[in-house]
Amino acid sequence: MGSTRPTGRTRGRATAMAACAALAALTAVPAQAHEPEHRAPHWELKDTGASEARFRGLAAVSRSTAWVAGTGGTVLRTTDGGATWRNVSPPGAGELQFRDVEAFDARRAVVLAIGEGEASRVYRTDDGGATWTESFRNTDPKAFYDCLAFFDHRHGLAMSDPVDGKFRILSTGDGGRTWKVLPDRGMPAAQEGEAGFAASGQCLVTSGPKDVWLATGGAARARVLHSADRGLTWTATDTPVPAGDPARGVFALAFRDRARGLAVGGDYRPDQPSPRAAARTSDGGRTWRPAATPPPAYRSGVAWLPHSRTAALAVGPTGTDLTTDAGRTWRTVDTGSYDTVDCTPDHGCWAAGEKGRVARLEQ
Repeated sequence: MGSTRPTGRTRGRATAMAACAALAALTAVPAQAHEPEHRAPHWELKDTGASEARFRGLAAVSRSTAWVAGTGGTVLRTTDGGATWRNVSPPGAGELQFRDVEAFDARRAVVLAIGEGEASRVYRTDDGGATWTESFRNTDPKAFYDCLAFFDHRHGLAMSDPVDGKFRILSTGDGGRTWKVLPDRGMPAAQEGEAGFAASGQCLVTSGPKDVWLATGGAARARVLHSADRGLTWTATDTPVPAGDPARGVFALAFRDRARGLAVGGDYRPDQPSPRAAARTSDGGRTWRPAATPPPAYRSGVAWLPHSRTAALAVGPTGTDLTTDAGRTWRTVDTGSYDTVDCTPDHGCWAAGEKGRVARLEQ
C-alpha cells in the first residue's frame, strides 16, 4: 500500500567499546539522584544535505557505513559515520519513490521503487552507486511492490500487494541481478482490502537462511504471514494490532531469531489514536501478544539492539520508544521524527525519515 593517530585496530576497538557503553546505558536502570549525571545515549543528526527528501529506506552496514533511499529517486551513502554523504542516486530516477534499500557492504546494494505498474522497480549497484542496473520493472498494472528483504548475499524476496486475491512474491537467487515471480499456490487468500505498508522497508523481514515474515493491514484484521521455505508456502496469523481501516495495521517487523519477533504499527494519520500499536511473538509468529505498555502513537519502524536478548527501538513521526523486556513494555526516549531504524553487529544504530533526517545513536 503505497502509500551505516591510534592504529586502526585500536581505534576500531575503542569505537566498539564506546558504542557498547552507549547501548548499555540506554537500557540501564535510571541512576539514583546522588549518582553523577552522564549524558544519555541519543540520536545525533547527520547533515545529509538532502532536506527535500524523505528517507523511508535505510540499510545500516556498520557504524561507519549506511545507505538511505527516499523520495525523488534519491539514494545516499556514507562511509565515515555520517560526517559526509555521497549522492549515488540512479540516473533518470527522479520521478521514482524509493522505499527500501538492502545493502551487503559499502559497494553492493539493491533498492526498491514503489508504485503501481512500472513505477515498481528494482535497481542494483556493485560499485558503491557509481553505476546502477535496473534488474526488475513490474509490468502488471495490478501489482504494487512494497518491501524487499534478503536471507544472504544471494537469496532475497520482494512482496507486492495482492494480485488476484493473493500477495505476490518476487524471488532472486543471484543477489538481485535477476528476479522471478513465485507461484502463489502456497499463499493464503488475502482479506478484502488487505495490503502491505511501504513505510519503512520493514513489512518484509527475514531471519536465518529460509524464514521470512510479511506484515499486513488495511483489512478487518492485521496479520503476519510466515514462510519457512523462502516464500514458497505461507501461514497467516492474526495480530492484536488494530486494523479495520486502510490506514491501520502492522507497519514493521523485526525478528531477533526465527522465534522471537516484534510488530509495530497503528494508524498513520496524525489526527487518529493508535492504541495497541505493538505486539510480540516468541514462537516464530504462530501467536502474537499485545504489549502491556505499547508505544503511545503510531510507529513505522522497529529494530532489535545488537547483542541484546531483550532491547529494541521503535520509531515513528512523533518519537522513538525503547523496550528492555522484549516488547512487553515501551517508553519514549526521543521525540524526533523518524520513519525507519536499523542496527548493526558492531553496535551501530541508525534512523532516517522526513526532511533528509538521518541520525546515529551516540553517547
